[in-house]
Amino acid sequence: MTEDLTLNMNAYLPLRDVVFNTLREAILKGELQPGERLMELQLAAKLGVSRTPIREAIRMLEQEGLAVTIPRKGAEVARMTEKDMEDVLQIRDALDELAASIACEQISQDELEELRRTMHEFEESTKTRDIKRIAEADVKFHDIIYRATRNPKLENMLSNLREQMYRYRVEYLKDERNYPVLFEEHSRIVEGLAAKDKDMLTAAMHEHVKNQADAVKAVIREQEK
Repeated sequence: MTEDLTLNMNAYLPLRDVVFNTLREAILKGELQPGERLMELQLAAKLGVSRTPIREAIRMLEQEGLAVTIPRKGAEVARMTEKDMEDVLQIRDALDELAASIACEQISQDELEELRRTMHEFEESTKTRDIKRIAEADVKFHDIIYRATRNPKLENMLSNLREQMYRYRVEYLKDERNYPVLFEEHSRIVEGLAAKDKDMLTAAMHEHVKNQADAVKAVIREQEK
């Protein structure tokens, strides 16, 4: 377990969320390695909290696919696998197509302008090399499209899926060579929405997911060597 693990305090969040954010960041940064045990007593002592927020935080990590509980062994940092990533992205690909098709008909001019602003915010964020900020900007871009569906149930499904794929999104965004491709993909998505061209839009969304899948597969294969 990393010796540098310290609680990232936030007075506005419940303790379980503070612990969750601390552990999540440590996993995404590689400070807690795949397969490493997440032992409640040790984590509680290290972070200076009781076992209850640790237990709740681990449960939240499991919902994002960042941790897994092994029978008779306990919780550990989840390993990234091609199968797990493919399962998540397969669902995302289908739901993205549905969301894009609906948004194409219903998106407002104000939402289109917000989408364009967010696209530029994402491009600016990539200059900071702050992966958390870059990932948040990318999430914000897609959330505008999802919100434009006017379908809360679909939004909720996509929100839950987003948590499961956050780790893969971060891995993809760590490689700066992917940024020019992302800029172009975002631009085509906005263009398709503005033109209300479903064929163009769904093709752009499929390509967006495929490129991410291919890039993360390469990362996973490299880690398995």
